[in-house]
Amino acid sequence: MIKLIKKYSDFIKFSIVGFGNLIISLITYYILVYFSINYQIANIGGFVTGSINGYIWNKIWTFKNSEKNVSSIIKFYLAYLGTWFLSAFLLYFWIEIVGISGIVAPIINIFITTPINYLMNKFWVFKRKK
Repeated sequence: MIKLIKKYSDFIKFSIVGFGNLIISLITYYILVYFSINYQIANIGGFVTGSINGYIWNKIWTFKNSEKNVSSIIKFYLAYLGTWFLSAFLLYFWIEIVGISGIVAPIINIFITTPINYLMNKFWVFKRKK
């Protein structure tokens, strides 16, 4: 069991950070909506705070990348944006084509986009130089 945890420790850490991003995004969203900010603006605010949190924690804790460069930030947001577009497409597909509930479809997407985002972060965004 310990070997299994060690083998997947980066993915486990990535998932923990992702859950933290979700909490931070939702808190930001609800605070902004509480103060009568338009829900679309609040959603952008939640995305920004959650993704900043994700970048910092994945860089420092998950992938232990101490390099200081702007390219990793750009790559991080491109990866994030890429999986967001995939998620948007899949939502349409699940709901409009397949007929899956709008409540269930985002949960299915998590199991597709999270591993893809993880692989992009591990092997592209925070790739360690040899």
